[in-house]
Amino acid sequence: MQSRPHSYLFSISYFGARYKGWAPQPNQPTVQRRVERVLRHVLGHEDFSLIGASRTDSGVSCIGGYVQLFLREKVEMEALLPEFNEHLPQDIRLNSVREVPTNFNLIQSVQEKTYRYYFANSTDFHPFASAFLVNVGGDLNWKEIKEACRLFTGKHDFKAFCKPSENKTDYKREVLSSGIFVSNEFLGQFFPKDIYYFEITGTGFLHHQVRKMMCAIWNVGSGEWKLEDIISRLENPDGEFPNLPPAPANGLVLWETVLEI
Repeated sequence: MQSRPHSYLFSISYFGARYKGWAPQPNQPTVQRRVERVLRHVLGHEDFSLIGASRTDSGVSCIGGYVQLFLREKVEMEALLPEFNEHLPQDIRLNSVREVPTNFNLIQSVQEKTYRYYFANSTDFHPFASAFLVNVGGDLNWKEIKEACRLFTGKHDFKAFCKPSENKTDYKREVLSSGIFVSNEFLGQFFPKDIYYFEITGTGFLHHQVRKMMCAIWNVGSGEWKLEDIISRLENPDGEFPNLPPAPANGLVLWETVLEI
């Protein structure tokens, strides 16, 4: 039985550059710790619990995320929303709030997640743009890149495209869509003329999965890999392959989370 019977669902956005991810870590600034600090201040107590729909990595940002708050007493939470945002740093914002039944399970209610990874292929990349996107040097074969994206769609064992864990045995995930698109989100003198993003939607993702997939796609685009290298890793996920590093965190954004409420 949930000892805190009142539950509230917040939508949240944050710019992840200053944080070591979402989840609390000893002596490290994280998004969850920062939100909890403000909740304690505004509510005047710490008799609450908080869970997030996604445990984003260090440096990863979020446009469309959710957090669930549990309290013992009912609170007019919508009236407190402006005060929460007043005390939060400007790189974190609670966008909306609604009361949900106590038996609502945020983790289990997630139906889909969409991530975007922003990058450029510029010979004149300004350092200020590096806060939001990653520059990939050299010539890229865009036809091969688009083909590489399509290989990831469907149900696969992604063990060769994630950071494996001793406690995890199931690496099968379903990718609903995957592609490369032209971005118009970033404009101005410090940004390259042409900016792209890798957008992927799935029912769930593994640790470092999107960032390792992005690196694999770049490898294909640069000619370092063939399409068959991706196929081999998908068909033989336990094979002995050269290490595939994750792409840098700063280009990745959790773009949308779809819930069943």
